[in-house]
Amino acid sequence: MQTHEQLVAKLMRRPGVRKEVERIEREEGALLDLLLKARHEAGLTQAQVAERMGTQPPAVARLERALATGKHSPSLETLRKYASAVGKKLVLQLS
Repeated sequence: MQTHEQLVAKLMRRPGVRKEVERIEREEGALLDLLLKARHEAGLTQAQVAERMGTQPPAVARLERALATGKHSPSLETLRKYASAVGKKLVLQLS
């Protein structure tokens, strides 16, 4: 039986898997870093952010986890609510 690390190493040798992991790290990972930094700077817990967003704490946990895994991309409206809840403004930029 393979260990988790061995399985990950094997999968990362596959070009399609490596490309997707790199995309997640580049796109969703950067967004997650920004959201978490904003939440921590605001001194808020996930529960406090959820209350300000008008949702339940598990929804905020799912949002942050989804960005970490790349399994789900949140809507712009959800990102706007999160940004507002932590005292920030969502600004999109194409470069």
